[in-house]
Amino acid sequence: MPRAIISPSVLASDFGQLTAECKRMIKGGAEWLHMDVMDGHFVPNITMGAPILSCVSKGVPGIFMDCHMMVAKPEQWVGDIADAGGALYCFHIEATSDPLSLINTIHERKMKAGVAISPDTPSSAITDEIAAVADMLLVMTVYPGQGGQKFLDRCVPKVSELRARFPDIDIEVDGGVGPKNIDVCAAAGSNVIVAGTAIFGAANAEEVITTLKSSVNQAQAKIAAKE
Repeated sequence: MPRAIISPSVLASDFGQLTAECKRMIKGGAEWLHMDVMDGHFVPNITMGAPILSCVSKGVPGIFMDCHMMVAKPEQWVGDIADAGGALYCFHIEATSDPLSLINTIHERKMKAGVAISPDTPSSAITDEIAAVADMLLVMTVYPGQGGQKFLDRCVPKVSELRARFPDIDIEVDGGVGPKNIDVCAAAGSNVIVAGTAIFGAANAEEVITTLKSSVNQAQAKIAAKE
């Protein structure tokens, strides 16, 4: 299985000190920073866009921005996000009719391509053809568009289904994830963990990041021991 990666969700940070918050996460052991881009169309909320990502990229050299595109027309923003320093462009399968072409466009702009599924979308929406060219699959464990929602246990089996089909791809979980439910996500096969409030709101962010990563590593060790 791919290695454990913790991607703190910047949506839960203090936007007034965004660059400093990102630096704090990296210092605490995070490799990726999860950037939620919402357009007010695909989801009812509006958050950051390319200009803000560009500022973060300049302020935190070398940052890996895991850009979660909760937008109605994901094809429209590939160039802007690439120019802003995005490292991974994750779009929703529900928002496009031609995911394969979109993945190709993302790769042409030298970004990794991720494909997300919302809670009501089955794992079968990720076809073998899509997974063959995608770099990451994202299983939402809350409904996209709003932070602070309760973790949806019913989404976890989709992680297991995808891991069984695609043992070598990065599988990310996003939504209400924290120390209380990380073991379930890790045991299902997720290796990229997005957590917002659980990390940014903690007294010791580094400790939480270490706990999440350790849980994934332990789950992978158990799986490997059974094989």
